[in-house]
Amino acid sequence: MPRVAFTTLGCKVNQFETDSMAGLFRQRGYELVDFDADADVYVINTCSVTHLGEKKSRQLIRRAIRRNPTAVVAAVGCYSQMSPDQVAAIEGVSVVIGTQERQRIVELVEEAAREHGKITAVGDIMQSDLFEDIPLFSAPGRTRAFLKIQEGCTNFCSYCIIPYARGPLRSRPLDSVRREVAKLVEAGFQEVVFTGIHLGAYGRDLADDLSLTDALEAALEEPGLQRLRLSSLESVEVSPKLIELMCNDSRLCAHLHLPLQAGEDGILKAMNRHYTTAEYRRLIDCIRSQVPGIAISTDLIVGFPGESEASFEQALSFVSSMGFAKMHVFPYSRRNGTPAATLGGQIEEEVKRARVQSVQQLAERMAKEYQNAFIGQQLEVLVESQKDGIAEGLTSNYLRVYFPAEADVLKRRCLVQLEKTYKDGLWGNLA
Repeated sequence: MPRVAFTTLGCKVNQFETDSMAGLFRQRGYELVDFDADADVYVINTCSVTHLGEKKSRQLIRRAIRRNPTAVVAAVGCYSQMSPDQVAAIEGVSVVIGTQERQRIVELVEEAAREHGKITAVGDIMQSDLFEDIPLFSAPGRTRAFLKIQEGCTNFCSYCIIPYARGPLRSRPLDSVRREVAKLVEAGFQEVVFTGIHLGAYGRDLADDLSLTDALEAALEEPGLQRLRLSSLESVEVSPKLIELMCNDSRLCAHLHLPLQAGEDGILKAMNRHYTTAEYRRLIDCIRSQVPGIAISTDLIVGFPGESEASFEQALSFVSSMGFAKMHVFPYSRRNGTPAATLGGQIEEEVKRARVQSVQQLAERMAKEYQNAFIGQQLEVLVESQKDGIAEGLTSNYLRVYFPAEADVLKRRCLVQLEKTYKDGLWGNLA
């Protein structure tokens, strides 16, 4: 039986796409092995969102080539889409696929193996107009599954390369959403997470004026679905109907990841973000008033061109007042081909690092404050792992909880009395 190994960089969308490609290989009779094991085929799902992502992609490609110089090494994803010639020039790479044509990966890998040649299948992504609907052959044993329902982005934030790597908006048809959710439930998954490059734009390219809430309602028609969660969503695309659905159906998790990206209006404008800090605050206050205890997580970019010490301090003050449950902090990465790359006032790397550290300390403090607010309460935990008598899982509002459990509770929903902070979350006992 031939062996295939995968590794993934970047976002949850990439992880879903890796799972989809792995399913195609399993269907063809391949055995999936760890990326550090000997394999006949290595697939590196690359990232191009930052220079570091591209650097790590090259490192992993070369690691696979060193591991087995006779293997077929396939580089797929955003970095391959943006720089196919650069990737193909790496000695030992056999197949280069961008952000389309992944449904043909097994065919292309086997062709490269037969011909002992190099295949590049990277087209003009800006001409794509159909969602690449790859059947999902799910991996057993996991509790939570990601389902990509949307592709492409037209926001063109001034710092972001992704619209050029992913192309225009394309949405998974509603029938396909229903079918894939039912398939995941049948495979034993307890929670499904909707992902997309520009998730809030779901349906804009489809007939009948569909929206993200239509996809949510379609998924919630599946009676066996225990939980439905959203990944990253633009704040300006949180509709009253979405919040109403969250209030009315407890299976839709009380967690929204709403990227802020900057906490000062001048920087937001330079980023081509379509809201002000005041508008963002009003939205969060409105959501919290309707969904008490909801987790609001966010992303923040530090060191954007023109970010003075005063604007950084203003951003720090704004973020501190928002009480985020979790915050991902990134230094600005200059990407050639984006408007921000040509802006004056580029920030020195040393300054970026210091500012990132300041924001990360704030993020850790806010996370603890959010966790502490639930000590003494009872929350339902969906158990994802169990080892040495300790169960671990997530609440609807994305709190990681640990508790002692002698009986088998894996993949079960358990009511837990929360007692104290512990590791990256909370410790409790079965209620």
